[in-house]
Amino acid sequence: MTQADEAQASGSQVTALRAIAPARSGNIFEETIECLLQIIRLGIIPPGQRFPPERELAEQLRVSRATLREAISELQTAGWVNVRRGRGGGTFVSSTPAGGWAPASGSDAGAHLGAEFSAVEVEDTLTWRRVIEMGVAEVAAGQDLTAPQRGQLAAAMDASRQSSLAEYRRLDSQLHLTWAQVTGSPSLVRSMVESRTRANKLLERIPMIEPNLVHSHDQHQRIHNAILGGDAAAARAAMAEHLDGTAALLRGFLVEP
Repeated sequence: MTQADEAQASGSQVTALRAIAPARSGNIFEETIECLLQIIRLGIIPPGQRFPPERELAEQLRVSRATLREAISELQTAGWVNVRRGRGGGTFVSSTPAGGWAPASGSDAGAHLGAEFSAVEVEDTLTWRRVIEMGVAEVAAGQDLTAPQRGQLAAAMDASRQSSLAEYRRLDSQLHLTWAQVTGSPSLVRSMVESRTRANKLLERIPMIEPNLVHSHDQHQRIHNAILGGDAAAARAAMAEHLDGTAALLRGFLVEP
């Protein structure tokens, strides 16, 4: 490849990276992971090749270096990238990505950890979850909560926040079900059970990412506060942001672009 060809390829890469840059939302960490996974899956950075230097990549994606570094660390733990130190180091796309997934240019494209879920199935689950759980948060915030109900909500919130990684998904589901229970609607409780069951089938296929869990705890607290404060609009908005963060991770790990 001539220098002119290399320059053209680099320019195309920069344009592609900027096009994939995450939206400015409350879920910038999760969206950064989604973007990096899209970059890998689309072959913008091929297997075995190096990402641009951290400062340059952060500028192209329009995120802070701290957020980028944290996202790369989690993808390294999950096996999607390798970080090498010293001369000639940097962040490299794994030649054999996590879960056996192969990029589109490989012979086994699609044989990755989420291969049993189609894009349609993932999006259907996310749409269902968004409608049900945003509605639950709004209705729960509109209730005249009794002292026992407030105690029930506080206990579920505390259990979720103090959970270990091994217990997180179970206690997270319990918290969401508790929000449904205080609506007083058996139908909403049944719908929440289905929502969590479907979502957990997807969540079990992606790695537990500790910064995301910390972020989720903070979002849970905002939902909790809005419900206790009787602010239906705030509860709905906080739930929407919470679900969007999880959706970004699920799309990034499970859905081929």
